[in-house]
Amino acid sequence: MTDRKLALEAWESLFRAQHELFDEMVTDFEHGDLAQAEYDVLLTVTRSPGMTARLRDVTNNMLISQPSVSRLVDRMVTRGLVAKCPDPDDGRGALIRATDAGARTFRALATIHGRSIAERMSRLDDDELRTLRDLAEKLRRG
Repeated sequence: MTDRKLALEAWESLFRAQHELFDEMVTDFEHGDLAQAEYDVLLTVTRSPGMTARLRDVTNNMLISQPSVSRLVDRMVTRGLVAKCPDPDDGRGALIRATDAGARTFRALATIHGRSIAERMSRLDDDELRTLRDLAEKLRRG
């Protein structure tokens, strides 16, 4: 049986580390052309085949509600970062496609943000990074 006190200590340490790293990396978005939430949308969309993802898949990768994601995507459409069209396989759904401008803007910030992440994660060696990745995936799988 898992030691309850140890489980709580591990959770608190993981939560605080994530929060502190997140606070440090938010500066990556201060002078860019994308807000962090917009970056997250484009991360999902640009990684999808044809740079197109279902709105529900974008929502599943976000930490905000479905109505908030829909409003965010609508604002991104207005800004020319993504295009939105009906999903032919789901009458109630929508497909989100990165525009050329959206993909360029994303890639420019992704380069900066990727360096920032690598720099902060360099506190761990490669074996520790693999262990952290594997443990986080194990926790996510339930």
